Amino acid sequence: MAVFKRDKTSAKGFDWAGLGWLFLFFWYFSGITQLLIQLTDTSGFTGFRQAFIMSAIWLAPMLLFPARTRLLAAVIGVVLWACSMASLGYFFIYQQEFSQSVIFIMFESNPSEAGEYLTQYFAWWMVLAFLAHTAFAIWLWTRLRPVYLPRGRALAVAAAILVAVIGYPLVKQTVRTGSFAGGLEKFETRIEPAVPWQMVVAYRRYREQLGNMQGMLDNVSKIPPLQNLQDSMANQPSTLVLVIGESTNRQRMSLYGYPRQTTPELDKLKDQLAIFDNVITPRPYTIEALQQVLTFADEENPDLYLKTPSLVSVMKQAGYKTYWITNQQTMTKRNTMLTTFSEQADEQVYLNNNRNQNARQYDGDVLAPFSKALADGAPRKFIVVHLLGTHMSYQYRYPPSYDKFTDRTGVPAGVRDDQVPTYNSYDNAVLYNDFVVSSLIKDYASSDPNGFLLYLSDHGEDVFDSAGHNTLGRNEGKPTAPMYTIPFIAWASPKWKQNHDWNFAGDLGRPYSSSQLIHTWADMAGLSANELDRSKSLVSDSFKPRPLLIGNPYERNEKALIDFSLMKPKAPPAAAVVQK
Repeated sequence: MAVFKRDKTSAKGFDWAGLGWLFLFFWYFSGITQLLIQLTDTSGFTGFRQAFIMSAIWLAPMLLFPARTRLLAAVIGVVLWACSMASLGYFFIYQQEFSQSVIFIMFESNPSEAGEYLTQYFAWWMVLAFLAHTAFAIWLWTRLRPVYLPRGRALAVAAAILVAVIGYPLVKQTVRTGSFAGGLEKFETRIEPAVPWQMVVAYRRYREQLGNMQGMLDNVSKIPPLQNLQDSMANQPSTLVLVIGESTNRQRMSLYGYPRQTTPELDKLKDQLAIFDNVITPRPYTIEALQQVLTFADEENPDLYLKTPSLVSVMKQAGYKTYWITNQQTMTKRNTMLTTFSEQADEQVYLNNNRNQNARQYDGDVLAPFSKALADGAPRKFIVVHLLGTHMSYQYRYPPSYDKFTDRTGVPAGVRDDQVPTYNSYDNAVLYNDFVVSSLIKDYASSDPNGFLLYLSDHGEDVFDSAGHNTLGRNEGKPTAPMYTIPFIAWASPKWKQNHDWNFAGDLGRPYSSSQLIHTWADMAGLSANELDRSKSLVSDSFKPRPLLIGNPYERNEKALIDFSLMKPKAPPAAAVVQK
């Protein structure tokens, strides 16, 4: 009877309406976000078109197994729904489509950090929007019905769909690029706008990049050392310190002119510091930024981090014992790509192994292991201290005793009342970061070292700072100055100053990208080698200004890099300084 019914249904004509409901159901999960992107004129039509085409792929199993239409649609739909919730939520926050960098950050995050972000961005209207999104998906599912075709015709149509959506484009791109790998990469770019392929593609690329990083660790000994490395301080005891901050925008530091006293301790040390006020980061994300900051890679040569020595390796080659002290959250020592940098050091201290990032794991905890490293008997030491800094959620970055800013005093008029607590908590985080960084300097100075300490942040953070006061966090797709402007300060001991030119008065305003840090660090440390370029050193007489490039260097074919100096806002008039 069942077979007879199917043939009878087919005889009445093809069920185009049923096929339409099936397609609409699968398209909806990708299409809703793409439709919003089109309605808000956020992006071009390509993403919408590709999501439309890719949604057809799910018709193939529906035609092959019509008796299980509801079940298959439910299983596939749950996966698509979960992915669509993530992309839709990101659009609600940033009015942007998912980017590769953002998805990489997702894979690098653990549940605690993800929960922290959700708490930071949570708004009740989003709950209603997600419920409506889910309810409509369920309603569409209730409209689904089997679409029957004779078995042979069903196989032919399903095969045609797969060839048209996957086979032909993949073969076409392979022919164009001359290799399957190149064709696959191009094809992946085409399917990214659709769920769940954006996650699948991103995860494959993430694993590929993670493998490259692990390969760098495994093969670090095979990377050729610097050629003709020379050290003007060779065989002399010295201790050099690099402090890497997190998410700290210099525009919110009183050391850089911010009206609120967010850096009182560094302000007291101002006369002892070289304060560089025109330094930016190339990327607004930790991993991507430090891949350049800690290696010879830069925006124009982003893959050099895989082929050339890191700063840690360079200092080891120069005869320094190396240390890495981090308060960045690590559930295991190898759970992030960044850990492969720390593993290159002779000694590592991982302080933050909490599953819950909201735990009382403040940056002050780095002070004890830092003092221990300073007391190490090794005559030549290079110490990296990686802080959690002012990372979101800001209220968890400082103890209650640093809850100083609690009202609207000093808050720009354009910041809404509901934004003020977050604005204030960021300033409080900067205040505590000031205590930690200044304490590191003081502890370092008290050890009577021969050397210097350099502090910079990996990237900045926009906490309702830019025009409109609506941006919170970082988004490479919509860059603002606060995401890229970073503090860059140095302190040198009297012993070091006696043997080095430490007069940087004429260098403090030079335009500079932290992607060139390895050249500046080597110059400060008295190192020279064939690969080091003094024209890329911020403190060299041979310094040559270059465009301050920002953006994703791996998407240069689709989107040109930006010269930050062209987008950097002009300094506000004196009367409006309080608005910054």
